[in-house]
Amino acid sequence: MKESKTAILIFANSAEKEIISKSFSSRSLFETLNKHTLNIAKKTGIPYFLFSEKQQIGNSFGERFTNAIQSVYNLGFNTVITIGNDTPHLTSKHILKTVEKLQKHSIVLGPSTDGGFYLMGLKKSQFNKETFLKLPWQTSNLNRSISKLKASKKINITYLEILTDIDTASDIKLVLESYKTLSTKIKTLLLQSFSSVKKITYYHFITIENFILNLQFNKGSPAFLHL
Repeated sequence: MKESKTAILIFANSAEKEIISKSFSSRSLFETLNKHTLNIAKKTGIPYFLFSEKQQIGNSFGERFTNAIQSVYNLGFNTVITIGNDTPHLTSKHILKTVEKLQKHSIVLGPSTDGGFYLMGLKKSQFNKETFLKLPWQTSNLNRSISKLKASKKINITYLEILTDIDTASDIKLVLESYKTLSTKIKTLLLQSFSSVKKITYYHFITIENFILNLQFNKGSPAFLHL
């Protein structure tokens, strides 16, 4: 292999795993997003590797993600571009633009609206396993921490446009309200998921409201004599 060869790392759990960790989502939604992500990688013509929960090694997200990146480097690649399966607006153009930017920069980040990132292009020369493990993964401080790292170590970082990855129901709302194009199937599934969340939220609100009303009109109950 040529030293300059680039690979895509798709770090994404299966639909079965996603519906456990993200209660708002449906199996159909993440099955579709997984297919969408694979198609994006295929369109680029760049070699890609999928690391689902079956291939991931480590106890924490940071350990699993770091180990996956190291595994791709171990195959002889010099640059890794990582993506997930939860960014509906991600396209092959974002990946190809990353390849272009990596010709002049050491790291390329696609920042997400929650303070993390949906894409990272990283040259092997900038990858330090110990440093990666210390980063605040899956928090809103991730991008800020990387920026501090950039300033302290004079790392050459550039950025793509900001996109939204879907971790919560409010993220789905942001994606649906965006002017960016979505496939009809993904949009339909997102609308269904968001509608389901609204119904569940409304049901819980009514249940709590009725419980409070019952307390107000049940002053004779022995269980509430202390109120």
